[in-house]
Amino acid sequence: MAGKLYIVPTPVGNLDDMTIRAVKVLQEADLILAEDTRTSSVLLKHFDIHRPLQSHHKFNEHQTVQLVKERILGGLNVALISDAGTPGISDPGFLLARTCAEEGIEVQTLPGATACIPAIVSSGLPCDRFAFEGFLPQKKGRQTHLQELSRETRTMVFYESPFRLVKTLDQFAEFFGPERPCSVAREISKVHEEHRRGTLAQVADWFREHEPKGEIVIVVGGAPPEKTQKKKRYGPSEESEEE
Repeated sequence: MAGKLYIVPTPVGNLDDMTIRAVKVLQEADLILAEDTRTSSVLLKHFDIHRPLQSHHKFNEHQTVQLVKERILGGLNVALISDAGTPGISDPGFLLARTCAEEGIEVQTLPGATACIPAIVSSGLPCDRFAFEGFLPQKKGRQTHLQELSRETRTMVFYESPFRLVKTLDQFAEFFGPERPCSVAREISKVHEEHRRGTLAQVADWFREHEPKGEIVIVVGGAPPEKTQKKKRYGPSEESEEE
């Protein structure tokens, strides 16, 4: 009988964000796949979890995914974790989940920690509909994609490195307009959590003067709907009359 693949979110900051169910799944898994075994070892030790641990990251997942699939088909229950947050969201996980789903293996994703949801809810920008963009391409296709996003009417969510934050905000101001509202969330769920809100120009200027550190989520308001002025049209029986 085949085993299952469990995709398990881990805290993005405060370890108390770990769910009871996540701890139980990891304690009972036959094998835990980790993005960085050194980082995950700290988490597992904290929760007294002692299970076999194997590296699974973006540089080796294409080589290991078939082997992992075969082990699950052989009856092992495998849990996948990343360094922080939910695997598959800007972290390794999609390829393994797709491979298992195509094979008919049961894939269970536990609800839990992720950086994008607290960032958008705390931003004060509309969050009933939003576009998650993750990390933008650094070079090829970046400007074309930004041009396309300039017409996006939904709130947009991006991940970014603190070293590229100001440059990215300046690019957003160039393509979206400097007055577009935004919020930058930093170090979510950690001791020095910060949310800086304002226009793209204002927030860029702030971080030019205050060097950003830690994990960054940028939330940008969508483009305002185009205002079209409806012109009155006369039908055959609705011609204007002159006196």
